[in-house]
Amino acid sequence: MTNDFHRIRRLPPYVFEQVNKLKAAARARGEDIIDFGMGNPDMPTPQHIVEKLVETVRNPRTNRYSASKGIQGLRRAQAAYYQRRFGVALNPETQIVASLGSKEGFANMAQAITGPGDVILVPNPTYPIHEFGFIMSGGVIRHLPAATDSTFMTSLDRAVKHSVPKPTALVLNYPSNPTALVADLDFYKEVVAYAKKHELIVLSDLAYAEIYFDDVLPPSILEVEGAMDVAVEFTSLSKTYAMPGWRMGFAVGNERLIQALTRVKSYLDYGAFTPIQVAATAALNGPQDCVDEIRAVYKSRRDCLVDSIGRAGWHIPSPPATMFAWAPIPESFAHMGSLEFSKLLLEKAGVAVSPGIGFGEYGEGYVRIALVENEQRTRQAARNIRKLLLESENARHNVIPITSNANHAR
Repeated sequence: MTNDFHRIRRLPPYVFEQVNKLKAAARARGEDIIDFGMGNPDMPTPQHIVEKLVETVRNPRTNRYSASKGIQGLRRAQAAYYQRRFGVALNPETQIVASLGSKEGFANMAQAITGPGDVILVPNPTYPIHEFGFIMSGGVIRHLPAATDSTFMTSLDRAVKHSVPKPTALVLNYPSNPTALVADLDFYKEVVAYAKKHELIVLSDLAYAEIYFDDVLPPSILEVEGAMDVAVEFTSLSKTYAMPGWRMGFAVGNERLIQALTRVKSYLDYGAFTPIQVAATAALNGPQDCVDEIRAVYKSRRDCLVDSIGRAGWHIPSPPATMFAWAPIPESFAHMGSLEFSKLLLEKAGVAVSPGIGFGEYGEGYVRIALVENEQRTRQAARNIRKLLLESENARHNVIPITSNANHAR
C-alpha cells in the first residue's frame, strides 16, 4: 500500500523540519540553543485574562459543547474592537465568526471557497498557510511579489489577465509575516477597486495589527469604502495578548463569505472551549494597557536585536511591525542559501532562525528572526554570531591565529 495520498503529494518537504531536527539533537546533547526560529510568544498572558478563564472553568455548565461560530458576547467584543480601532461597524450576527486561531480560520476559509483547479493569488514570500491551505483544498497558486509599491499592482494585473481560469481570490498579509512590510490605506484602496472590477475575493491576514512600532498603526482593509463587498479579514489574539496556545482568532467582513466559513466550521468543530471564549471576551473588553506593554517589549527586543547583531557585523533592517526581523544573509555566506546558512548558525553559533526559503522561493537569500528571546539572550546570540563572522573572515583571508609556545607544546 502506498502512502502517497493525493493531498500529501501536493505538499513539499517541510523545510523547517531540517532545522528543527538539528535543534532537537543539539539540545539532546545538552547544548544551549538561542531560539529565534518559531514565532511563539514567550510572555505570560495578562493576569486578568487568566483569572477570567479560571473563574469560568469552575462553572460545570461551561464544560458542554460551545458555539462553533463563537459565543455571542465574544462576537460582540470583536465588533467593538473593530469600531474603536478602525472605525469599522460590523454586525456580530452576520459578519463575524470566531476561529480556532487565524491560521485555522484561514485554512477553513480555503476549504469553503476553493474548487479543484481554482487559481488563487498569493504573495511570495508569505506565511505557509496562505498558500498551502488552498493547495490542500485543490487550488492552484499563482505568486505575486510581497510588496506594497507599484510592482504589486502591475503583477496583480498581469496575473489576472494571463491566468486560466481567471483567479478567484487574492491573499494579502500586512503587516507581513515574514517580511514585516506594512500597507497603507492608499494601497488597500487600489486593491479593493481592482478586486471589485475583476470580481476577486480578497482575504486579508491582519494577525499583527497591534504589534507595530514607531507609531505607524497598520490599517484594516475594511476601512476602505466598498471593501465589505469583496473582503474578509483575519485577526488573532495570539500576539496581541500573548495567548498563542489559547487558539483564538476571528474572521470578519463580507456576509456571504462569513456565512460560507460558518457553515464549513459547523461540520468541523464545536468552537473553542467556552471558558477560553469568555476569557477572550475579557481580553477584548478589558483594560488595554497590557497590549501597550506587550508591544513595548517587542520594540525593545527589536532595537536590541538590530543594534547588537549590527555591531557584530550583520546588518538587519529594523522591522516597522510584527514580531519578526527579515534579514538578508551576510554577503560572505550568501552563496550557501538560507537553509544551509540556518544550519550553520545553529551548529557554529548555537542560534536558531527560520530559513527564508521556507516562506516561498522569493524568500531565498533571507532568514526570519523572531523576537522571542529576551535582551540578555539576544546579546549573547550577537556575541556568538560575531565570533562566527570573524572566523569566516579569517578563513577567507587565510589568517592563521597566533598561538603561544605553550599551546604548541600541547
